[in-house]
Amino acid sequence: MNNKVKDFNISVIIPIFIVVAWFYATTINNISGAILPKISDVFVAFRSLAQKGDLQKDVIASLVRVFQGYAISAFLGIALGALAGMLPFVRKLIVPVATAIRQVPIIAWIPLIILWCGIGELSKVVVIITAATFPIMVNTMSGVSSTSDLLLEVANLYKLSKWETFVKVYLPNALPHILVGLKLGMGASWMAVVAAEMLGASSGIGYRLNDARSMLKSDQVILCILLIGAIGIGSDWILSNIFRKLTPWENNK
Repeated sequence: MNNKVKDFNISVIIPIFIVVAWFYATTINNISGAILPKISDVFVAFRSLAQKGDLQKDVIASLVRVFQGYAISAFLGIALGALAGMLPFVRKLIVPVATAIRQVPIIAWIPLIILWCGIGELSKVVVIITAATFPIMVNTMSGVSSTSDLLLEVANLYKLSKWETFVKVYLPNALPHILVGLKLGMGASWMAVVAAEMLGASSGIGYRLNDARSMLKSDQVILCILLIGAIGIGSDWILSNIFRKLTPWENNK
């Protein structure tokens, strides 16, 4: 318990420093509100948008898009990564293409995806899938391909089918890698949805952020940034706790 308290105390040092520096710059040093708004102005913007219901609608819109894209990405990433990890032919087939696609920033794919899918919900989901699938796939492939040959020999000795070998041998070994990939995929999903909403959307946190920027509302810009960070931290915390339950043996390392 004491260690947890100590870790918590250490983790809040930098956030407290940022808040103090923010307060000093905007209140004591009187920096322009167009550059950096006061903390109180951000709270006022939060209350105003929340009372109108705009903030809730934007958050829900972004969450729905992330959930849809992330679910598809998780399925595709794990499936492709498992196949590539177990079958050298599949690995040689898809890894070069996947590597080439990953080198292009997601922001560069958005105009092309909008041309193909329009500016509706489909394009946002496709952007998320493009961003989140590959981190999940690469980590899954790494975990599966690192399975010990000795374990595979034992599986052959017991004449396990390919499916049984995957479930009983490959999957337990690859699970920590898969879970890391899923966390990275969640982070990529949030970055992708915000970028997509900023370039072509009528709702969502990214849309609200871009709209505030165009209207020079720095308080709303900061609010959206803080909101994105808070939701990202929350989703990472939820996944971390779920994964900790799934891999209790990793907690003792």
